[in-house]
Amino acid sequence: MVHFYGLLTLQREPVPLKSISVSVSIYEFVADVSATLNYENAEKVPLEAVFLFPMDEDSAVYSFEALVDGKKIVAELQDKMKARTNYEKAISQGHQAFLLEEDSSSRDVFSCNVGNLQPGSKAAVTLKYVQELPLETDGALRFVLPAVLNPRYQFSGSSKDSCLNVKTPIVPVEDLPYTLSMVATIDSKHGIEKVQSNCPLSPTEYLGEDKTSAQVSLAAGHKFDRDVELLIYYSEVHTPSVVLEMGMPKMKPGRLMGDPSAMVSFYPNIPEDQPSNTCGEFVFLMDRSGSMQSPMSSQDTSQLRIQAAKETLILLLKSLPMGCYFNIYGFGSSYEAYFPKSVEYTQQTMEEALGRVKLMQADLGGTEILAPLQNIYRGPSIPGHPLQLFVFTDGEVTDTFSVIKEVRINRQKHRCFSFGIGEGASTSLIKGIARASGGTSEFITGKDRMQSKALRTLKRSLQAVVEDVSLSWHLPPGLSAKMLSPEQTVIFRGQRLIIYAQLTGRMPAAETTGKVCLKYTLQGKTFEDKVTFPLQPKPDVNFTIHRLAAKSLLQTKDMGLRETPASDKKDALNLSLESGVISSFTAFIAINKELNKPVQGPLAHRDIPRPMLLGASTPLKIRCQSGLGKLKACSYSYDTTWMFLEEFPCVLERTHSSTHRTSLETYHAGFGENHLVQLIYHQNANGSWDLNEDLAKVLGMRLEEITAAHPAELVDSSGWATILAVIWLHGNGKDLKCEWELLERKAMAWMRVHAGSTMPLVVKAAITFLKSSVDPAIFAF
Repeated sequence: MVHFYGLLTLQREPVPLKSISVSVSIYEFVADVSATLNYENAEKVPLEAVFLFPMDEDSAVYSFEALVDGKKIVAELQDKMKARTNYEKAISQGHQAFLLEEDSSSRDVFSCNVGNLQPGSKAAVTLKYVQELPLETDGALRFVLPAVLNPRYQFSGSSKDSCLNVKTPIVPVEDLPYTLSMVATIDSKHGIEKVQSNCPLSPTEYLGEDKTSAQVSLAAGHKFDRDVELLIYYSEVHTPSVVLEMGMPKMKPGRLMGDPSAMVSFYPNIPEDQPSNTCGEFVFLMDRSGSMQSPMSSQDTSQLRIQAAKETLILLLKSLPMGCYFNIYGFGSSYEAYFPKSVEYTQQTMEEALGRVKLMQADLGGTEILAPLQNIYRGPSIPGHPLQLFVFTDGEVTDTFSVIKEVRINRQKHRCFSFGIGEGASTSLIKGIARASGGTSEFITGKDRMQSKALRTLKRSLQAVVEDVSLSWHLPPGLSAKMLSPEQTVIFRGQRLIIYAQLTGRMPAAETTGKVCLKYTLQGKTFEDKVTFPLQPKPDVNFTIHRLAAKSLLQTKDMGLRETPASDKKDALNLSLESGVISSFTAFIAINKELNKPVQGPLAHRDIPRPMLLGASTPLKIRCQSGLGKLKACSYSYDTTWMFLEEFPCVLERTHSSTHRTSLETYHAGFGENHLVQLIYHQNANGSWDLNEDLAKVLGMRLEEITAAHPAELVDSSGWATILAVIWLHGNGKDLKCEWELLERKAMAWMRVHAGSTMPLVVKAAITFLKSSVDPAIFAF
């Protein structure tokens, strides 16, 4: 009898994928990644192995090759339909074939087919891609190696062509048969201060005394329970720059790959201002699908997503300015709106919304985001109150292009700020809807707090609008710049701008320079950023800047097989084929014609299993809806709350332990021992607090004590309560100031009007009463 060790597929056969090894090379804010999938056929029959895996949607995949038993086979990028036909034809003729394609419905999912892998044969399949690294608010560059591919909800009308329709085996992370290794080399002329990660790393090894080069490795034993994230801190603040790259020598001038390409990065120094907008329509669209009942991360003590969502909505409600309009939607398989249409922000409407938030559950099934978006866009605009849409979702949606298209159609009437919740959120959806509307995107993973990122974004949305954004080039005669990036119309404080351009014409002699200028207007004042650069393009064997420029251009034209306008399909296809960057319309195909062994009957099909992420130590109950069936296949469909039996759908129910309880579920008003959240909950819409038992409980005092100390001759009871609350915030919640900063400003504004000239005396009395060390200067008398 033959014994196989390791995980078996659903057909009780060994899994052919053995390991994944990744090499990352980061220079300044660009990463070049090489990922190799190592296969081995331990069976006695030829195999076809299919592996679905996640990719960041900004990745420009430009190379695919296979090493089979020592022979290297380089893939060709072809029209997707042609590549599929050639793949099937090669297999039927007994050749070995490899196919890599981007999913037709979402840019962040890829499938790799290894066809006709002979018994005992080994194959190493390598794909290469480049991507820009996003800039975090603390100045870190964020590199993410996606390792988690969550099941995606499929709604009626979803593309039947999506590789996500395949019911892939899903297993506990500890049972995955393949391993992941990663080595990252980082180079920066500014010097590398430190490298942090959400995963265990080897100690940072500096490759020189000046610390301009360093290397880190992923510790062995990664469990695929989280994406691998690196936060890279350089020693100096980022500065504007222009990188000029030489075109392909064999390409004709006038073509994207034939001319030099420029990558321009700006860091506009937009001055920080007090949020000035009191107008606006703020709509919060919150995911309430079953997967929101999962923890924020794989840690046992991690807060549940739905609980973090409740606290976030409360903070947002308390931070809105008086006079604006708002509404809250919850969505899943269906959707609910708190109000038939957006309402004015008052004490009454705020309290009504808070009551609904306290009762909010992850009870709406799947993740159908398109219908509520359409409903929001159909609503009438409120004159003088531009729409600001905040979308919170774990991103488990199949047809992301349909959603992005809807947002893009309505981009003139709103800005969309998106938040991807938890590991494996769709980067295609989250980044795509923000990009389409001129908003920003955030990802909330590991120890990130949804509350902090949401309030930081609300603060951005309240800032004065940057207007009249323009970019101008100053180049020698005979040389011009053709913009490849979409026109920039919105700039936020702390944001990095990356712009791609194609330089056409005659390149000048050595030592000639060019200049590019960014201009914009803020509150009537004009600002200008400029950078001068040498006009000597540098060669790069990988043509990194050209590939990134092509990807940037593809993101504006390629909306998937179904949603791309006919006028853009041909352009997207030609651009993809010319640049070698994969798209919805192309696929990489490699054929080993030296292998010519006719297959007797169909190849044995092996789907590579994916990890099951339900949160650590989460007890499960499986309830068959029909009351029939036996659990044979562990394949997800629709949402992470669903599993499929052999024939009958079953509901997957979670029973969470007390480690996931939060302040939102134990206090009589909806809160527990989290005094910060309790205090914020009881703030009035105008920014004030009332002097009552709720405030006394937060302060840890008896109400009689607080009332007795009230300087009634200086201020009324609400003014006294508000000063006490603000001092308590500064003394006890300073680590989370970014979350309460806006509502504190509202309280301060109310106090200045309410207390007037007596405010310094009231503050002094309050600090003395609380025995606080808070500096009175925070009140900026």
